[in-house]
Amino acid sequence: MAVPLRHELKFFITGAQYHVLSGMLKNVLHPDPNGDENNQYHIRSLYFDTVFDDALNEKISGVANRNKYRIRIYNFSDKMIRLECKSKFRDLISKRSVRITRDLAEQLISADPTGLESTASGLVSDVFREMRTRLLHPVVIVDYLREAYLHPVEDVRITFDMQLRSGLNSVDMFNPHLPTVPPFDNEEIILEVKYNRELPAYISQILSFALRDGAVQSAISKYVYCRRFEFKDY
Repeated sequence: MAVPLRHELKFFITGAQYHVLSGMLKNVLHPDPNGDENNQYHIRSLYFDTVFDDALNEKISGVANRNKYRIRIYNFSDKMIRLECKSKFRDLISKRSVRITRDLAEQLISADPTGLESTASGLVSDVFREMRTRLLHPVVIVDYLREAYLHPVEDVRITFDMQLRSGLNSVDMFNPHLPTVPPFDNEEIILEVKYNRELPAYISQILSFALRDGAVQSAISKYVYCRRFEFKDY
């Protein structure tokens, strides 16, 4: 089955821009059904990389086509665990995702590919291959609070990601008390806009109005920022 390709725009925005844009979107888009009374929920992702840090280096170097593997949970719960691969194809993105058990998650976290060669999941099979051939293993936990708005036309999804935190060298992703640290000097807010072929005109106009004081589109990577404490040369 073909994985749909989507557009993804990213911006660093100020607190004032967030309040203006969030207030406008509440009136025209749907809140994320996974959100709480404030339309927010917590995301924790454990990212994987190869023994040569290929995902990290390819992102920094701007390689056109690349993949990142991760395990993701919500609100510190293991009720919904997803294994995901986010792919970049020049200016477009796609994401493959499969729900996995806690046992399988723990096995992947230990970088143990035993038995995965017989899986029926194409994504798990890819992880098996990467673990066998390139020593794929978990490298960093990325935490943040997300506020999201949706629209069915072009499958628009607009998110505000706040309170970004790095788990440093820990891979204990199911520990809700895991110590984390912010990778930014200030509490940056990341705006992401995802859509299929074309962003509806009125949504584009709202974004232009709310960001008129200046918000520069940027190739932001929460994964890269959360690895900044490893003293690598980047």
